[in-house]
Amino acid sequence: MADHTTTTIAVRDCTIKMMRGGSGPPLLFLHGASGANAWLPFMQSLGARFDVIVPQHPGFNDSDTPDWLDNIHDLAYFYLDFMEQLDLDRVHLVGASLGGWIAAEIAVRNTYRLASLTLVGAAGIHVPGAKQVDLFLGSDEQRIRDFFYDPACANEMIARVLRPEFEDANMKNRIATAKLAWQPRAHDPHLRKWLHRIDVPTLIVWGANDRVFPMEYAYAYQQQIPSSKAVIIPECGHIPQVEKRDVFVSELIGFIDSMRKAA
Repeated sequence: MADHTTTTIAVRDCTIKMMRGGSGPPLLFLHGASGANAWLPFMQSLGARFDVIVPQHPGFNDSDTPDWLDNIHDLAYFYLDFMEQLDLDRVHLVGASLGGWIAAEIAVRNTYRLASLTLVGAAGIHVPGAKQVDLFLGSDEQRIRDFFYDPACANEMIARVLRPEFEDANMKNRIATAKLAWQPRAHDPHLRKWLHRIDVPTLIVWGANDRVFPMEYAYAYQQQIPSSKAVIIPECGHIPQVEKRDVFVSELIGFIDSMRKAA
């Protein structure tokens, strides 16, 4: 099993916390609005095949909140600088929810350091008419329940995350998310028209029962990103990497292995 370390790194005068573990090609995972305060089982599984790098975004968890952080584009440029500073090459970029939005914004700007892109229940675009819950309007507990298809998974996450020692970090994450995604709600009106610029193999992973961004969003992304592949996981909500870890890991590894065979 892959051990990991937790360190800090300063990029653009912003100090962030970063978890890193495993060995192999670099895999950069960008977390969602709930942050990244633990080395989760799916990261451990991926560490058997990849050098898994999980930074905490500027403004989230234990990372600094820099004066320059105004919008999602700032995070996209930050991570381009981050990859350059760490001299990462042929990176498998994986982003979930808010992190998927950041990943898409990175890829439309510059794929020079990327080997592949994976979007998991990604925010970032708007699909008119799609019925979805608004995570800004419910309680913390209801928000977590809306993430999952399986109530047992929701109960486990509630017990792990909604603890007194995490109250400050949870509030910090909510404030940062509101700053980035309050209006327009969780999307960039200009992103969709530039998705055709993504020129690396792209995997789109979605839960069939995602209530936050329903699977219509997966197909909307697939239609706009050239030669992308969409995988819909049944009986799964907004966090496939947690709720259906084994399926998620298998699909991601299979996708990357198929790239190598085709090369």
